[in-house]
Amino acid sequence: MNIFKDKTFMKGMLAIAVPVAIQNLISSSVNMIDTLMISSLGQASIAAVGLANQVFFLYILITFGINSGSSIFIAQFWGKEDIPSIKKVMGLAITLSTIAGTIFTAAAFFFPTQIMSVLIKEPEVIKLGAEYLRIVSLSYTITAVSFAFSISLRTTGRPNVPLKVSIISFLTNTVLNYIFIFGHLGLEPMGVKGAAIGTLIARIVEIILILYAIYGTKSILAASVKELMSWHKDFLKKYIETTYPVVITEGFWALGQVLYAMAYARIGEEATAAVQLTNTIQNLFFVVVRGLANACNIMVGAKIGGGDEKVAYDYAIRFIFLSTISGLALGIIMALTPDIVLKLFRGLDPNLYETSRALLIVLGITFVIRVYNTIAIVGVLRAGGDTKIAMRIDLGTVWLIGVPLAFIGALVLKLPIHQLVLLVTLEEVVKALVGIPIIKSGKWIKNLT
Repeated sequence: MNIFKDKTFMKGMLAIAVPVAIQNLISSSVNMIDTLMISSLGQASIAAVGLANQVFFLYILITFGINSGSSIFIAQFWGKEDIPSIKKVMGLAITLSTIAGTIFTAAAFFFPTQIMSVLIKEPEVIKLGAEYLRIVSLSYTITAVSFAFSISLRTTGRPNVPLKVSIISFLTNTVLNYIFIFGHLGLEPMGVKGAAIGTLIARIVEIILILYAIYGTKSILAASVKELMSWHKDFLKKYIETTYPVVITEGFWALGQVLYAMAYARIGEEATAAVQLTNTIQNLFFVVVRGLANACNIMVGAKIGGGDEKVAYDYAIRFIFLSTISGLALGIIMALTPDIVLKLFRGLDPNLYETSRALLIVLGITFVIRVYNTIAIVGVLRAGGDTKIAMRIDLGTVWLIGVPLAFIGALVLKLPIHQLVLLVTLEEVVKALVGIPIIKSGKWIKNLT
């Protein structure tokens, strides 16, 4: 497989993957810095923010499903240079994301204590999490609309715009969190409430810059309200038939992850804090994978839309090969360097430090299998338009294997958190074994245009 000598493939892949990877690195760095700042407030604050963000995680993956489904169409329409249809799809994505955002914002704003009480039983964690959740919920719809425009920009060949906006948003969030959390410039220390306010303001800055980049420069995506809402009945039906499996997959997959968090919380506050810390670290390692997944989705989808299905299949196999090698290398680094990484989090309780250290080693050992599944399902199967088989694989393994194992391990076997996470990883193993023959068959390639 002579990947690196194919200049067309490498140039296209790097042009998309590098900006997306850097943007994800910035986003993950925001979470990392938030966690670093909050870690000095104690493990109750870490657990509170981590669990409160499970609501955002569930919501953002639903909107990711909407926009990921939309990107399938946008990539294929981009291959055909059909700009009016791209604007229709973008309009649908914004509309659906806004509806979802309104629902989640209302729930999190009016019922934050009740939501936190479902996730964990410790009163202090519930109180802190509810304070954070009520404020940060106001950013949900803003984030979703920004996300819809950003994905459209990436898919139509302008990944540098969301990257630049993310850099500014990152700096804004970091500075404001420092001021609000600890109380600088004459302000009183606000703790976790300060982190929520900083995040909300950064999201507002982000959407303003995204809208300016599109409408201020008269981009091809600068659609009028009429163009965004110009979808007709047949188009809507086709869109929903292709997109609903992605939305359902992301929504129920995210709900599965929330149930994992609930199972982990049954072990205790320390386990919850350790999961929050290590997930933040793992996300930094995952930035390369997200870059490759986006590049795969766009490049494979464009080839299918252009009618070149043989090259689309070849590209898919190349991306799987690259991601597997990358995942193996990054996983080894993660497993071998837990002490180096955890030194960034000063003042950790010794027990929390040891729990996090063991958990990082497990995550490193199993990293490659998670990477493979991300590229295979999000990058390949969805780009090919076979969203239903991707849905069956994802949801079947999470709900029939992962979630039951999480609660059996926590409540019946009473495993320590690192052993429980290792047990739950069996879900990823089964997912890969089921997906490999489907990828090889090539039957996932479906031209939607």
